[in-house]
Amino acid sequence: MNAPEQQHLIGAGVKRKEDYRFLTGAGQYTDDVVFPQQSFGVFLRSPHAHAKIRSIDTAAAKAAPGVIAVFTGADLATDNVGGLPCGWLIHSTDGKPMNEPPHPVIAHEKARHVGDQVALVVAESIKEAKDAVELIDVDYDVLPAVVDTARAADAGQPLVHDGVADNICYNWGHGDKAKTDAAFAQAAHVTTLDIVNQRLIPNAIEPRAVNASYSKHDDSYTVYVANQNPHVERLLMAAFVLSLPESKLRIIAPDVGGGFGSKIFLYAEDVALTWASKKVGRPIKWTAERSEAFLSDAHGRDHVTKAELALDPDGKFLAMRVHTTANMGAYLSTFASSVPTILYATLLAGQYATPAIYAEVKAVFTNTVPVDAYRGAGRPEATFVVERLVETAAREMNIDPAEIRRRNFIREFPYATPVGLTYDTGDYDAILDRALEIADVKGFPARRDAAKQKGKLRGLGYSCYIEACGLAPSNIAGALGARAGLFEAGEVRVHPTGSVTVFTGSHSHGQGHETTFAQVVADRLGVSIDNVEIIHGDTGRIPFGMGTYGSRSIAVGGSALMKALDKIEAKAKKIAAHLLEASAEDIEFKDGIFRVAGTDRTKTFVDVSLAAYVPHNFPLETLEPGLNENAFYDPTNFTYPSGAYICEVEVDQDTGETRIQQFTAVDDFGNVINPMIVEGQVHGGLGQGIGQAMLERCVYDNESGQLLSGSFMDYAMPHAIDLPNFTVETAKGTPCTHNPLGVKGCGEAGAIGSPPAVINAILDALAPLGVKDLQMPATPHRVWQAMHAATSTHA
Repeated sequence: MNAPEQQHLIGAGVKRKEDYRFLTGAGQYTDDVVFPQQSFGVFLRSPHAHAKIRSIDTAAAKAAPGVIAVFTGADLATDNVGGLPCGWLIHSTDGKPMNEPPHPVIAHEKARHVGDQVALVVAESIKEAKDAVELIDVDYDVLPAVVDTARAADAGQPLVHDGVADNICYNWGHGDKAKTDAAFAQAAHVTTLDIVNQRLIPNAIEPRAVNASYSKHDDSYTVYVANQNPHVERLLMAAFVLSLPESKLRIIAPDVGGGFGSKIFLYAEDVALTWASKKVGRPIKWTAERSEAFLSDAHGRDHVTKAELALDPDGKFLAMRVHTTANMGAYLSTFASSVPTILYATLLAGQYATPAIYAEVKAVFTNTVPVDAYRGAGRPEATFVVERLVETAAREMNIDPAEIRRRNFIREFPYATPVGLTYDTGDYDAILDRALEIADVKGFPARRDAAKQKGKLRGLGYSCYIEACGLAPSNIAGALGARAGLFEAGEVRVHPTGSVTVFTGSHSHGQGHETTFAQVVADRLGVSIDNVEIIHGDTGRIPFGMGTYGSRSIAVGGSALMKALDKIEAKAKKIAAHLLEASAEDIEFKDGIFRVAGTDRTKTFVDVSLAAYVPHNFPLETLEPGLNENAFYDPTNFTYPSGAYICEVEVDQDTGETRIQQFTAVDDFGNVINPMIVEGQVHGGLGQGIGQAMLERCVYDNESGQLLSGSFMDYAMPHAIDLPNFTVETAKGTPCTHNPLGVKGCGEAGAIGSPPAVINAILDALAPLGVKDLQMPATPHRVWQAMHAATSTHA
């Protein structure tokens, strides 16, 4: 590997260390793990969206060849296995805690969505387990189902959970309602939109997988699982479901092939196999098939919103009012309650100095797969609301879309928004100016005219997003309902020869942590990046950590490592001072060299690391041997990445087909550790955001509750041909002011900023026809319908 000079590793585009093993097939995923006496689990899943379970006859399945055991919800109930917990408590506006109905590991007495687990078969092989599942006879009493988000709380709808009136989990409010209403009363113009942020299915390239093994020797469990935060999984499963000491449960998340939030949560399958492994005295493996993942992985988004923006005669924002109904699905998933509240409403200020904002969120249960965090988690939903309102207001008031944004940008920092966040830094004008330059907006009229000559409609759309990354701080999160701390942990272990092993509570599922974290450590210590090993994903080896989500890895996990490195350097200076017969205060450290200030007396980092473990002449009463430190970091604020995205599209008037001609993304991520990795993260996010804007939509039948988009035949994932060549630039940026690296986070930005840019561009193209609004996804059929409906209206 051609690594740059060590003192310049931060900011360098170092090639990813981990890619060699992935490209050569040497990665180890959960499904690759095979224990002695390995057995296999297969779940029987409900074919009905809502049904009472009158009885389950498992006799034939138990007698089938190769079957070791068959378990139902009644078996877990007998063992007092708890339900799956929700990690965030939200209170309604009346002060009452949210409705939190039980979430059984295996459905007991009632199934509440198609795909709900009804039984588990354990057999010698997958084939034998599948054959046996077919022999289980379940007597269902099929009940009416409710799947429509907008209608779930209407009078007379079927109740998903007895005792949860009108299917309402909570009614939550945020902001100053009275001030917001007063501003609307004085407005010169009000823009109103009805917005559907459609349900999405994550579809990581590696499906979820679990391999659980029980050891009779010490009454402990080892569980391999495709998960983004193994410590949280261990905490929830041990303390809240299985009532185990955490020391008896080791969670290992090896290589993970993508997650996007869908692998943060504690899933029923993880618990069921762990519990069952002790029952059968054998390790049990389950790997989801793709059709099974459609029915069991937590889904994303699913908001129905009425949004309003009040403006003065000059286009200055006065207030914003948002009413959202958010679908929770059949049960509360691990972080579900926080997504449409704390992670959504607090971002409704966007980049704008809007004086008053009020949001109301009604969370509802439906007979569908649970909904939880998906790449961006609340911030894409908020950004779509804000940026669609802003662009629509610009058109309605005949103001240039870039100009109306400039008139309302926040320019003084720190800035306390009316929805509870304090932005520490930013330069939104500079980012937008750069995006306008790269996108050649001045040349757009000529390109539009040229497209018109070919019978095409060309449009330009903007999106200026901001997001809150690195969930923090724990005391504020706790006050807002978090049932866990949001810190991160890191340990730096320097070996006698100067090589370094780093243990981090963060976890990688494709982000390149083994390279980025190594760059930070190697740069700080002046060692070769090849001599830095990153260990993650194993609760048996790592201090307690909170895992990876919310673009928190380098901002929170990296900051924990920096604190540990501070301790390493402080101790190493004492050792160097002893070796150099100087005072520790006189020791300077740079580029791997310890120097007595003002002299040529030096020791290398390897000299000091070896001395730390060969302390023949140490003053042991004041200096301990060894060079190994750990630290915990609890951030004092979120970080606030921001960006300006400009999308240019061309629409075929005959077919409605839309092609993105160019897409410009300029982002402020603060200080950047590895620009190559950051660019890759932005590209991936843009792909997912464009997928939502133009292709992806999870659809249930409103009557039966059946999932109609249950495979790639019906759920349209973006292909390479659907995506343009992106022009991506990371601005010089405004470093974060409250973490030691000055970083902000980049993993979700593309998915947050791109959907409104795409829809705004399509609507700009269709504006000459009188089309004023369009819901996602903007498929050719929907675009064609919108064009013809507008033409018919004008006619």
